[in-house]
Amino acid sequence: MVSRGQRVSPSKSPPPFRKTAKPFYAIPHPRRKPALQTRHPAPRQEHTAQHSAGTVWESGSGEGEPPAMAVSNNITACVTLMALICAVPVIASGVWFASAQGEECARLARWPVAILGGLILLAALAGFVGAYWNRRRLLAFYLFAMGALIALLIALLVFAFAVTRGSGAYPVLGREYDEYRLDGFSMWLRGYVSDDPARWEGIRSCIAVSDTCKKLARQASFVTADQFYQSHLTPLQSGCCKPPSVCGFGYVSPTVWTNPARPAADPDCGLWSNDPAQLCYECESCRAGLLAALRSQWHKANIALVVATVSLLFLYLIGCSAYKNAHAEAIYRRYKW
Repeated sequence: MVSRGQRVSPSKSPPPFRKTAKPFYAIPHPRRKPALQTRHPAPRQEHTAQHSAGTVWESGSGEGEPPAMAVSNNITACVTLMALICAVPVIASGVWFASAQGEECARLARWPVAILGGLILLAALAGFVGAYWNRRRLLAFYLFAMGALIALLIALLVFAFAVTRGSGAYPVLGREYDEYRLDGFSMWLRGYVSDDPARWEGIRSCIAVSDTCKKLARQASFVTADQFYQSHLTPLQSGCCKPPSVCGFGYVSPTVWTNPARPAADPDCGLWSNDPAQLCYECESCRAGLLAALRSQWHKANIALVVATVSLLFLYLIGCSAYKNAHAEAIYRRYKW
């Protein structure tokens, strides 16, 4: 019981519960959990740009400038440009064949090498355009055509080395020049000058009107026989402009010989004539001299052809690898996103 004037301390019990109304927008939905307020990092700018660039590269549409070429396409463009340069020696070898064989009047492989070099040049040009402007069909055509042309060039070189293996030359005692026999050459070359009489008749007529023997007859330095024997003659001059040494003819001038000592030593001894229109053009030694001239030209041209073939083969392998990498990169960009 509290007396009057006594101060009553407040009660420590909690106040009675009071219901307070909440606004409707603060009441959570019974079927939906409140979303967690989490902060997501903003997408990387370079990632978005890369995705956009990849889309434009694949579809070929969109605004803005197109992206730069892939590294593989740059490599392929450089490779095809070098292939263009390597095609020049092949064309030059064919042109040299055509011009150098004019004096010998033979059309053995006169233009095939130049035509093959021109085809290589066109294929390399198509590959360069396809790599620079990303034209896959042109690149595929370049790889197929260049592979076929390189195979043809290798086959041509193997054939040339096979048929020009024998020289047909043999030394003569007391002579600086060599003389030639048909049996020293390959069967294919012997057939080229012996199997078709009409072909040899055209070659013989061309040699007769050329300067091959006329130039030799006009040389004033051959006063004596010893001076002539110590001279260096071309294969055609040795085989077509004088009789074989085994016959034992007496020297008068480079294209005039008399009194054979051994007329039966060789079949060509009876075919020799001092007539400037005949000389030894029907001799087998003349045919052998023609083949020796062709063989010498082939061996000179083979140096440039071998270097060009090895370079083209090396560049072709690099081009195939670059094209494969570019194709794999395109597939990766297509299915990455």
